[in-house]
Amino acid sequence: MVVGNKIQFIDKLRLGLAVSIAKSVTFMVRSLRLGAASVLPGAIARRIVPRLLPLLSQQVKNGVILVAGTNGKTTTSLFLREILERQGFRVAHNSTGANLENGLITALMESANLVGSLDVDYAILEVDENILPRVLAPIQPKLILCLNLFRDQLDRYGEVDTISKRWGGAIVTLPPETIIVANADDPTICYLGQQLSQQRVAFFGLNEPENYLEAIPHAVDSIYCPSCGHALDYKGVYLSHMGEYTCPSCGFTRSQPNIDSSQWPQILIGLYNKYNTLAAATAAIELGIDEATIRDAIPNFQPAFGRAEELNINGKQVRILLSKNPVGTNETIRVVTQSHHKTTLLVLNDRIQDGEDVSWIWDVDTEKLVQRGGTLIVSGDRAYDMALRLRYSDPAPQNTCNLIVEENLQQAINTALEHTPDHETLHILPTYTAMLDVREVLTGRKIR
Repeated sequence: MVVGNKIQFIDKLRLGLAVSIAKSVTFMVRSLRLGAASVLPGAIARRIVPRLLPLLSQQVKNGVILVAGTNGKTTTSLFLREILERQGFRVAHNSTGANLENGLITALMESANLVGSLDVDYAILEVDENILPRVLAPIQPKLILCLNLFRDQLDRYGEVDTISKRWGGAIVTLPPETIIVANADDPTICYLGQQLSQQRVAFFGLNEPENYLEAIPHAVDSIYCPSCGHALDYKGVYLSHMGEYTCPSCGFTRSQPNIDSSQWPQILIGLYNKYNTLAAATAAIELGIDEATIRDAIPNFQPAFGRAEELNINGKQVRILLSKNPVGTNETIRVVTQSHHKTTLLVLNDRIQDGEDVSWIWDVDTEKLVQRGGTLIVSGDRAYDMALRLRYSDPAPQNTCNLIVEENLQQAINTALEHTPDHETLHILPTYTAMLDVREVLTGRKIR
């Protein structure tokens, strides 16, 4: 008994030491304006206490909520946090989007005191789709929100069916009280949810035929039945491969969403944000939050940095629309082309966080952006790759738009602002690291 108490005491000392050192690192990094300190503190603390993630997770009173998927994690997480806080709950959250293990640990430590005690009701952690299976056992989440799976950084992750199989194999080992909130409109995610016989599963999706696309877009990933491999029959498509479908071979069909999307307004612009709204709302309802509280949170919701974020720069409006893969970029292009604003800055980087293979830009429907005319400025590490893609998007003998290539990002932003009339909005479509660079230029602050 004495030996056991001694070991427990030593563990607490190590935990307190790890958290104290991490908080000191956070203070120094932020004081020196070197970044958000969203990863480094967790990396250091984890070296001192390797089991830090489960030790912190188990202290969350009502449980940990994991938000996973290719697109929409940050916006959905932030909206769900807004809902829970309106209900009076204290929430830990990796709000900077650092979604690997060290980022998750850093976010939990942010809410802990100097001895490592955590006093929060919920923790909302957006999780990189590739590490979700790895963190399920140590975290033992209360709820997992499965948003979507698209092709994204294939040099790192592989195809969507590979990821979904890994998700399913890990989720099935969780206890029956675990709640799974799954996207019914994504065939791969829907099938995963249907196979979970032990866990409680709730579905979300659209019920708005007026928003069907005219045809399945070029950048589509999963139009084959996840059960038998036969081509799916689509009644309509909303976004990429997401829509209403059935399999004529084995009978696999879309699950009915728990809430009627036509009765819900959405946060922010773009159809993809309707999915984010429904995902967070369905999760909140499963957690016992009343609909009135959820609806009250919608009108005042503020976007996360770079996700339909709007800034006023020198008297001109700027809207940043993160565009990091084919599906996401097609949706941001849809937002731009549905507006009357004709100046757009595209910033393409190929750093590790973006994925070093930029061939995905040839799966983007840039033709719609070019053919509407206006001014397009391109910048970033791979500015000329993007410029070439845009040039091949113009079928006319003469250029229908004014294409400007500017490698220097500061100058590119200045040029874009100069070409933006006072009564219009400059749309900026950056990849992930490009978005961080753009915000640093515009606001003078780093986010790392």
